[in-house]
Amino acid sequence: MPDTQVVDPTLLKFGIGQPVPRNEDPALLRGEGRYTDDISLPGELWCAVVRSPYAHGVIRGIDPEAARSMSGVVGVFTGADLAAASYGPLRCTLPFTNADGSPLRNIARPALALDKVRFVGDPVAFVVAETRAAARDAAEAVVLDIDPLPAVTEASEAVRPGAPRLYDDIPDNTVLDFAFGDELKLAEAFAKAAHVTRLSIRNNRIVVCAIEPRSAIGEYDAETGRFTLRVGSQGVFGLRNQLANDILKVPVEKVRVLTGNVGGSFGMKASVYPEYVCVLHAAKVLGRPVKWTDDRTGSFLSDQHGRDHEVTAELALDAEGRFLAVRLRAYANMGAYLGTVAPLMGTGNFVKNVQSNYATPLIGVRTTCVVTNTTPVSAYRGAGRPEGNYFMERLIEAAAAETGRDPIALRRLNHIRPEQMPYRAASGLTYDSGEFTALLDRALAAADWDGFPARKAESQARGKLRGRGIGNYLEVTAPPAKEQGGIRFEKDGTVTIITGTLDYGQGHWTPFAQVLHQTLGVPFDRIRLLQGDSDELIAGGGTGGSKSLMASGAAIVEASEKVIEKGKVAAAHALESAVADIVFERGRFSVVGTDRGIGVIELASWLRAQEHLPPEVPASLDVRHVFGEAPSAFPNGCHVAEVEIDPETGVIEVVRYVAVNDFGTVVNPLLVEGQAHGGIVQGIGQALLERTVYDEAGQLVSGSFMDYALPRAADVCGFVTETRPVPARTNPLGVKGCGEAGCAGSLPAVMNAVVDALSVYGIRHIDMPATPEAVWRAIRAARGG
Repeated sequence: MPDTQVVDPTLLKFGIGQPVPRNEDPALLRGEGRYTDDISLPGELWCAVVRSPYAHGVIRGIDPEAARSMSGVVGVFTGADLAAASYGPLRCTLPFTNADGSPLRNIARPALALDKVRFVGDPVAFVVAETRAAARDAAEAVVLDIDPLPAVTEASEAVRPGAPRLYDDIPDNTVLDFAFGDELKLAEAFAKAAHVTRLSIRNNRIVVCAIEPRSAIGEYDAETGRFTLRVGSQGVFGLRNQLANDILKVPVEKVRVLTGNVGGSFGMKASVYPEYVCVLHAAKVLGRPVKWTDDRTGSFLSDQHGRDHEVTAELALDAEGRFLAVRLRAYANMGAYLGTVAPLMGTGNFVKNVQSNYATPLIGVRTTCVVTNTTPVSAYRGAGRPEGNYFMERLIEAAAAETGRDPIALRRLNHIRPEQMPYRAASGLTYDSGEFTALLDRALAAADWDGFPARKAESQARGKLRGRGIGNYLEVTAPPAKEQGGIRFEKDGTVTIITGTLDYGQGHWTPFAQVLHQTLGVPFDRIRLLQGDSDELIAGGGTGGSKSLMASGAAIVEASEKVIEKGKVAAAHALESAVADIVFERGRFSVVGTDRGIGVIELASWLRAQEHLPPEVPASLDVRHVFGEAPSAFPNGCHVAEVEIDPETGVIEVVRYVAVNDFGTVVNPLLVEGQAHGGIVQGIGQALLERTVYDEAGQLVSGSFMDYALPRAADVCGFVTETRPVPARTNPLGVKGCGEAGCAGSLPAVMNAVVDALSVYGIRHIDMPATPEAVWRAIRAARGG
């Protein structure tokens, strides 16, 4: 940024780097948000879904007659009705390959089950009625004739001989046998290692629990043959393409997807669900809009879950403590069907993230992706990134304990050094920037690492165990994707940013406006954001993988450059000067050496008023631009947690927490801190509280907030967060992404602290979630009963 003496003072308030409050907050706080369920259309009908009460079974028949005869019912539909319409199936869309080179055994999932049900909550029919209550009552009247079959819920159990088989054409319930790494070199590295640390680690299954349940409204225009879906999503462009190309099998211009406010997603609302096909089909058949909104019980059963991996992790070290290789052998639970990106988390994202910020020359990942009689699993905040870091950080702590080394010194010894940048990682990625040891040292200082013994003694005097843990992480953001950066000058003097990313809680409007304000000089309060309408888009990667500002921010920067190019030509004509004599600065075009000039918004208005322009002069300053792509970035940091444990009850309290992060250029510190807080709390929830439990029959035992514990304010302490930015060199803004990093740091920091506290009993490892019962049992077992 230039010297403040010559900088537009508004940049010091609204420019890049300023903590500007979110533009959308006032309306949301007044209750003026417009979520899918808030929308009511003329003539609207209601849909209720009939779900399987069994985890596994053969469908012998579905009797809808009693439901059809009920008051207010307009239609009852089964899988046969949808099959007759020839819709395409829901399936995984990524090209995964088995270790032997053969393709993934993909699953073509119909929107409604036809032959078998494969998890409790599997949709088998739906009812449409005049009111929501009538639809729900009628759904309960649909009679299902299902022959129950044995169920299997654990991935490692599903591959064993004699396990219930979900699909006749999928032996051992295995859809993918993924392998990465040179097995011979890995074997040699482990054979020559001076020490090998091995841990069995469970990455517990998570119910996503977004504050807004999924909801959808389907419409169909018989005259134009056009579908419209109003739905909470993470990006309308990709969702529109998936619906049109893969499922409805119509040209993309025959489908419009609209998304308003979204009450959280964390990966779960990114793809097409069966209910969306149902409401669109009913709207076409019945000629009226059809609305569906899930209840919380349905959300627990049918929203895609997260995580769920059983992992054996190994780390090989030489005599000096340098890492030779890291190896993961995993079972990844896919649930009953394959989500759009379902295998990614336990395969490619393990590979990319387990290396973290350490100079480990070899990586091996072998993952068996398995279907089970459980709710399908897909992306959840971090989607394999927190897990990879968690495995490595737990291995480092265990290796230090086993070899008598200082875990801090062990990390420093193995850190990738700044002078090694750009660094070619064993994952195949190239790290462009990072100062990992300096960041670690700053985190230790901020956490008062050296003062811990006194705090531990004070806790001990009160009968509590105190432990400290580090999460020294590096995560890899989502891979490159094209993104739209549209800029439109409106008649009322405002400027609209049009983007294919989508804010589902992050607060995109404000940082995007800060970027445009900085680059184009448009007054901050005149900037609007248009998102969530597929008709406005020519590209869009959606929001996910912590890439939004890298993609949309870069698109806005490049689009602004195009506005300036067009503006110089237009300003030259308006100011009767040569194009070469026009300069642009702080939102104003002017003639060099004179006081003659015109603001960018005024120029746009002037162009709009002209009836005749020379052919070389643009008719408007509007730009529809697509940013090509930027490679993944590498946000990193060090989190330090301290916990207290009551050894008599197993209750854990997080009592201190410090996070120092490198997110590259920070556009809005206020929003970045909020994102960090949210990710930290979600990590604490997984580490200490959240436990998804199925019984032997495949029933979800933890199927409500009575049985499933989310973190509350009382479960966390105040956080100290700092940024120590090293700007990325691979995108115009130098940003690295921050949305998921809180989980990547908090999972290992909290669990390492728990194990440290329990180490007085010789406990070396405990799995997530470290609930009071689990901790109490571990302590009792270590004490000998």
